[in-house]
Amino acid sequence: MRGLMSKPLAAVTACMFATTVSFFFVAGAVADDLDAFQGLEGRLKIAGGTAHIPVMTDVAKLIMRANPRIRITVAGGGSGVGVQKVGEGLVDIGNTGRPISDAERKKFGIISFPFAIDGVAVIVHPSNRVSGLTAKQAQDIFTGTIRNWKDVGGADRVIHLYNRDEASGTRKVFWKKLLEKGEMSTKANVVPSNGAMKVAVGGDEDAIGYLSIGYVDQSVSAVAIDGVAATQEKAQDGTYRVVRKLYMNTKGKPSKLTRAFIDYICGNASAQIIRDAGYIPLK
Repeated sequence: MRGLMSKPLAAVTACMFATTVSFFFVAGAVADDLDAFQGLEGRLKIAGGTAHIPVMTDVAKLIMRANPRIRITVAGGGSGVGVQKVGEGLVDIGNTGRPISDAERKKFGIISFPFAIDGVAVIVHPSNRVSGLTAKQAQDIFTGTIRNWKDVGGADRVIHLYNRDEASGTRKVFWKKLLEKGEMSTKANVVPSNGAMKVAVGGDEDAIGYLSIGYVDQSVSAVAIDGVAATQEKAQDGTYRVVRKLYMNTKGKPSKLTRAFIDYICGNASAQIIRDAGYIPLK
């Protein structure tokens, strides 16, 4: 049965009553007490924000290995898809990289469970000598005002813009916190996920885009903004300001299996998994 919480409680619900589990390290991985899933069975469907996928899939594998009677599927699609699918009852958990709006919460009766902090980094190809931009320069690039790398200290080459679609929570945070809700160029190449953004920018020497800091690796270079490096450490201490929380969302009160999964993600057992994915676990 799906019950609805009052709006104030639903709006502030974090990972309360999280199951506390012990953990130890085996061959570099975390082996956890999964007793909370013993005796449970059924299918758990998860979709939405792509930044969440590494954490969700790693935890899902642990749970299914411990209890084969539980089947968990994890899909992406972006934050907008997460809201739509959980709101329509198509999935049990809809992931978002942004808070649920008042309109969405009212329409669907959504309860949110934040579990991690993530930064959003501007990225370029590793061969690009531009390692830092001011916030104003970044704004001018993504509006299309600056169109050549030479105008920001790079080579005399045309800038290739990459953007996310409007369903993306990463895009919304980037647009709000770095672009200050300014216009975005309509001539940008649009990609559907953090993974696709990394591949696109990593394969184009003149590219610029943005993605979750958790996805940054040697295939792309994260650009400092106003002299502040785009790292999770800087995001955690508040120095780097393009940050957001990652949320799991349910339609009303979650089922017993869904609640057990949420508690596990929010508990001590998953903290190392969250860190390994490049994010900062919420206390």
